[in-house]
Amino acid sequence: MTGLAPLAPEDYLDIVRRALAEDVGTGDVTTKSTVPASAHGHGIVLAKSPLVVAGLDVAHAVFTAVGGDAVRFTSRAHDGEPVAAGTVIAEVEGPARALLTAERTALNLLQRMSGIATATRQYVDAAAGRIIILDTRKTTPTLRTLEKYAVRAGGGTNHRIGLYDQVLIKDNHVRLAGGVRKAVESARREAPGLTIEVEAQSVAEAAEAADAGADIVLLDNLTTAEIREAVGLIGKRARAEISGGVTLARIPELAGTGADSVSVGALTHSVIASDISLEIETADVP
Repeated sequence: MTGLAPLAPEDYLDIVRRALAEDVGTGDVTTKSTVPASAHGHGIVLAKSPLVVAGLDVAHAVFTAVGGDAVRFTSRAHDGEPVAAGTVIAEVEGPARALLTAERTALNLLQRMSGIATATRQYVDAAAGRIIILDTRKTTPTLRTLEKYAVRAGGGTNHRIGLYDQVLIKDNHVRLAGGVRKAVESARREAPGLTIEVEAQSVAEAAEAADAGADIVLLDNLTTAEIREAVGLIGKRARAEISGGVTLARIPELAGTGADSVSVGALTHSVIASDISLEIETADVP
């Protein structure tokens, strides 16, 4: 995908380290007991279904973490690229034991990230440029950076990264603050410079949020007709975001409501991992 900024190593190296520690533990007993230490291997990373690639640098880091400089990883595709089933997306060569030990962790991360990118691309294609596809905070704990990157690889847009970079006032906040206007005014005072979004669960609440000065009104679980009405009442005073009950089949319909964006938790909380395999054969030592 053109313009996709790569992940910084500090965004994934600790994840790789912890994932390998979880899987390898005190050692890969199967590989050590069956594969000679001198064996050299060459493997292809193969897309077994159509997918959008995401996570090649992360997979590379897994193999390097196990085999060091003795491992050579070569990407044959790039993150954000759609590929057909049967496409070789990377090659890896080095000590066979290292390749086998790294295999599952590398594939787990690559498959999940590519699954997210693939699902996101489906939503973006269905939107046809008429509405922005956003992700949510419904990510796997500790993997948010990778999963939100995968959304970008699929052509989607990241919503707030965490609780620290945008104000999102929901019903519980409103009750505890003493009303929508009080919540917005307090947020303006206590979190200057940050975008303020207010959740609305009815057309009336949407109008109230816009009246209170919200930058974005989150239209939560409204019908399509209610969304259109709310967008009309909000006008140019705030951006309108749709949330709740969003499916791929509904995207063309929602794109015609006049709302600016739609947030899709399913991109990360219930995505199906892409089908990717690593096929290794013995190779001569270079």
